[in-house]
Order: sequence, then C-alpha cells, then structure tokens
Amino acid sequence: MPIEAIEPQRLYRQISDQLRKLIVDGEFPTGSRLPSERDLSVQLGVSRPSLREALIALEVEGYIEVRMGSGIYVCPPAPREGQIDLSSEEGPLELIRAREMIEGEVAYAAAKNASAAQLDAIDQAFQLMIAHTDAGINPLEADRLFHIRVAEATGNSVLVGLVTQLFDARLGPLFKRLHSHFDSKVVWYEAIDEHALVIQALRERNAEKARAAMRRHMDISFTRYSANLILQYGSKQKREAAEAGDARAAGAAPRRKRAATAGAVGAAGSTGKRAAKPRVRKPTA
Repeated sequence: MPIEAIEPQRLYRQISDQLRKLIVDGEFPTGSRLPSERDLSVQLGVSRPSLREALIALEVEGYIEVRMGSGIYVCPPAPREGQIDLSSEEGPLELIRAREMIEGEVAYAAAKNASAAQLDAIDQAFQLMIAHTDAGINPLEADRLFHIRVAEATGNSVLVGLVTQLFDARLGPLFKRLHSHFDSKVVWYEAIDEHALVIQALRERNAEKARAAMRRHMDISFTRYSANLILQYGSKQKREAAEAGDARAAGAAPRRKRAATAGAVGAAGSTGKRAAKPRVRKPTA
C-alpha cells in the first residue's frame, strides 16, 4: 500500500492513523526501522512537527519504539486491552503554540498589574526551579507554580484557570512521552534562562518586554521539542556541564544571576509599592 499525501491542515491523528494502518497491514513489518522523519514528512506531505506528534502517539500506543541514536522501530502488536485511547489528547506542539499566544498576553497584563508581593511570589517559584535543577530534582512543579503565579498577578481568575488548564495538559500521555525524550538538565537550565528574562521584564514593569520574553520562552520550547527524536538534545559539552552542576557552562548562569539580583531588590522593598528597577541588559532574541 503506497503512502498517501495528507493535507497540511489536518492534525496529528490523521497522520498516525495512516501510519498505524501501514504497520497493521504489514507495510512496515515488526522489527523493521521506519524511514527517517525527514523522508516520512516528505512522503506524507506534512510538517516535521505534525509528524513528530503522530510518532509520539504511535509510541504511546505501543506500535513503535524510539531508540536513541539508532532509529524508530516497529514493535510487536500490543494487546488491544492494553492500548491507550488518545482520541481526546491535544497535540503537544499545538499546545505550546496556544500557550505562546495566551501566556504572552498574561505576562503583559502581569507586568502592569502585579503587586510587589506577587512579584516576590513569582521570584520564589523561579528560585525553586533553580534549586531543584541544581539538586537534580525535576523542577516541573516549580515551573507550573511560576506560570500560575504570573497569571495570578493579572488579577483575573479566568486567566489563572486557563493557564492552569493549559499547563496541566502537558501532564497527559502524549506530552509526557514527548518530554521524556528531551528531559535533561540542559533543557531545564535553558528554561531557567528563559524564565529569567520574563521575571526581569516583570520587575521592570515593562509589559511589552514581558510579553516578548514569555513568547520567546514558548517559541524556544516549540523548537526544542521539534528536535530529532533519536538524537540527544544539546551538545556533549553542555550535557556534561549540566550533569556536573556547572550552570554557567550549560548556558543558564548569567541571566539567572541577574534575575536573582532583581529578586533581592524586590524583596528588600516589598511594601506594596512598585519594586525598584534593577539595571539590566536588554534581552537578545
């Protein structure tokens, strides 16, 4: 059965459906290696991110196995009763794009409306991210707290609920499996650096800068999760530095230190008035 092109506007489910059928029909026998992501995306006529979501869905369902440094292989048929229903799952990369649009505006509003106490609460979540990453503890909960506290600083409970709902969607099986291929200290140190730019902009009360920093964080996340599934993320030097606890060599230390300085300034003046603006360099794109 030849591969048929899929219209670009269709979502990852249509792509996974066709690949699943090819596997079930024996076009890709058990134990065989699938064509490269690049070749599959060309044959299917879809983008690499959409294909990536489809492959993750097939991996969660047990049809394929992603082997680091080797390729993507077809697995033996899984028992039907053990298969996971993904029909209600949103695509992880589409979810990031949605968060980019919404949380950019949330950061904009937070920069205008946050109290000094709320800024300090955001900084506390940020410092917890750093502490957990340095200690080798997954900082996902601290990351969640950071984004929720930024939303709380808008003074809009609907936005708090929406940000919470969007973040918690990453706890589903698709996003968790995608994240498992990239979860490392290198990734978290990069994320810390990105969050540092957000909190700097909030401390400065610069709404435009806060929006741009949050959108930049989400855009980098999208690019990060669009990397090749079978290759280790980050250079060998960065991976080794991160595992050794050298945040500067891993790429996060300069900005996170500036953010920590800004936090100290805010904490010293937490009287309900606007925090003093620290002298910081403008972030680069």
